[in-house]
Amino acid sequence: MSKEKQTNNPQYGNWVSNKLVKKTIIVLVFFIFAFVLLFILPIPSSGLLVAFKGICLFLVIILLITLAYFLKAKQVFSYTGGKLQDKVLDEIITKIQWDGEGKALDIGCGSGALTIKLAKKFKNARITGLDYWGSDWDYCKSQCETNTKIMRVNKNIEFLKASASNLPFENEVFDLVVSNMTFHEVNDCKNKLNPVREALRVLKKDSIFVFQDLFKLKPYFGTIDELLNNIKDMGIRDVKFADTSQLTFIPKMMKLPFMLGTVGIIYGIK
Repeated sequence: MSKEKQTNNPQYGNWVSNKLVKKTIIVLVFFIFAFVLLFILPIPSSGLLVAFKGICLFLVIILLITLAYFLKAKQVFSYTGGKLQDKVLDEIITKIQWDGEGKALDIGCGSGALTIKLAKKFKNARITGLDYWGSDWDYCKSQCETNTKIMRVNKNIEFLKASASNLPFENEVFDLVVSNMTFHEVNDCKNKLNPVREALRVLKKDSIFVFQDLFKLKPYFGTIDELLNNIKDMGIRDVKFADTSQLTFIPKMMKLPFMLGTVGIIYGIK
């Protein structure tokens, strides 16, 4: 997680993780090193050597472009840069038509950014932020708790560690369930609809859900029509889809398939 200059600012991290950037740099350095070695080592010239040099040079160029893209994306997502993370989370908030009385669950809360948005809008709600906080991301439970204290909403928020595929709650407990970019990351189940089903299980009848994820990614969720039909088959009486990737405030470079190009929101009433 990148550090903010002012300690009184919440630390929400970045959707382009430090680990991803570091891995890219390591691979880049490896191929630069290999490329240099091919020139300085006393290896007899041959067609194969020329081919290896060409491949290494090509990979170095691709990796340099990739690294530059990730660094730019990191700046665009950042809360001290383009603030795209904040804007995308606001799209979830706009879909919530709720009086704020009762209990809300944020599945895959990460750094607590969406959880805190809920607490600030729905001041009477009791909100639970849940995450597994795996090593692939720059988030942790203590970070969430610190952020809520900074934003002065810690009194009505609690954070729990658990998998989205096996929520530690009885059926129909929450009046609102939200999630952002979590279901496709759940590694302990192959079928990514299972954590969606689990999220809807803990939602009360006649209550609201809003989930944002890579819902346009067919290998995970099928077509949009298939996804909506599957959601209805889970006992949901009303479900809609909104294409996040087509929002005008999202820069074109962020609409690539491996960024926000396959992101959408499913929302409705159980």
